Amino acid sequence: MDRIGRRSFLSGAGAAALAATGASRACAQGKWPERPVRFVVPLAPGGAIDFVARQCGEVMSRQIGQQVIVENRTGAGGTIGMDTVLKGDPDGYTILIGNDNAASAPHILKLPHDYTKVLLPIIDIGHQPLVLGVHPSLGVNSLEEYVAHAKKNPGVGFASSGVGSNQHVLGTWLAREAGIRLEHVPYRGAGQAVNDLVAGHVKSALLGPTALIPHHRAGTIKIIAQSSEKRAPTLPDIPTLNEAGAKGVILEAWYAAFAPPGMPASLVGEINAAFGKALTDQRLRTAFEQGIMEPIGGPPERLGQLARADSEKYERLVRELGIRAG
Repeated sequence: MDRIGRRSFLSGAGAAALAATGASRACAQGKWPERPVRFVVPLAPGGAIDFVARQCGEVMSRQIGQQVIVENRTGAGGTIGMDTVLKGDPDGYTILIGNDNAASAPHILKLPHDYTKVLLPIIDIGHQPLVLGVHPSLGVNSLEEYVAHAKKNPGVGFASSGVGSNQHVLGTWLAREAGIRLEHVPYRGAGQAVNDLVAGHVKSALLGPTALIPHHRAGTIKIIAQSSEKRAPTLPDIPTLNEAGAKGVILEAWYAAFAPPGMPASLVGEINAAFGKALTDQRLRTAFEQGIMEPIGGPPERLGQLARADSEKYERLVRELGIRAG
């Protein structure tokens, strides 16, 4: 894949004008950071994105000498939060902490823009599988048993953190490959979805493992499969969907930082370096390990390539699976 630089995320004369205006505003701000930095999280507290934002924010606030404020801007499948950053000043004080919903939501929700093409990549923070968790009352202990139950009881509900999410795509994909009918039950974030799964109001969920693993260990829910190509080192006893019979159903979630369009490359690089330093912090790495999160890092271009490639993948999956927002 061709190297994707900052300018490839902008298109048209309007975007160029925005970049020029934003650059002059950002340059006028002086050395970064001179005041608190805001991390915008597009989903509710309690999920993996919120976990990543708060872990990074805590470490970075110590390292950069300024407070990092985490603000949850929820709604519309995460697009309200992403749009908040898209329209924000490119001065380094408004940063999106998001995930690959930035690549999936534009195609499911039929948005006029693709976030992976208009937001500027800062850094690929971490990767993790999605996991399939079930309530004990469902009486299943494996993907094979889950599929058999769904064939006898069409319309089993699976919770996700929202319409247009990677979990929405994965559940629809799994249902097609297994020949079953599942009912998508979207929430405005993982927190309430987990609460309803634990309470038995919804019988299964496809979510990031960060919010589910404590309940799995406590025995109040059971994780029966993970979505990555290989088993996560911290989930060695949980089979992948591919291993468990859903051949080719492989999807790894990523979590990343993005900036508003128009931010100067030098400032992007400075913020990338701050995140990179935070990812070397041992307490953060321990917290990530406990949350089944693999820290990644790297230059902005690496995230840019990943985000664009996933946008193309999700566009294909949404088309093939016939996924619609309704």
